[in-house]
Amino acid sequence: MPLSEKARIEVYLPDKPAEQYRNLLDTFEEEFTYAFGGATVARGLQGKYLSLGGRVVADQVNMLYSDAPFSFEGNREKVARFADRVRIAAYEALNEEAILIVVYGVHHSVRQS
Repeated sequence: MPLSEKARIEVYLPDKPAEQYRNLLDTFEEEFTYAFGGATVARGLQGKYLSLGGRVVADQVNMLYSDAPFSFEGNREKVARFADRVRIAAYEALNEEAILIVVYGVHHSVRQS
């Protein structure tokens, strides 16, 4: 079974009732869909993080991810620039201490013709 390497980008955004959080998630979902051909949102994920002040904070997040139609290894700089633009947009739109953006290579099973 042949495998095809793709670059995956994941964005973890706080799941809060304020409109700017919903708007940003919708905007990113649309942007990822146009940029990479599709996007998936996993809503209501539970977690905890250690705040800058040293407190453990319970958090609920939504994870948005998409796989680019190109490999991670051959396009690290391109993926890094995209991740930086996403990070900057998220910090400009939300008043948050931290927003996690993850990029890595994944392998898809592909059908042979």
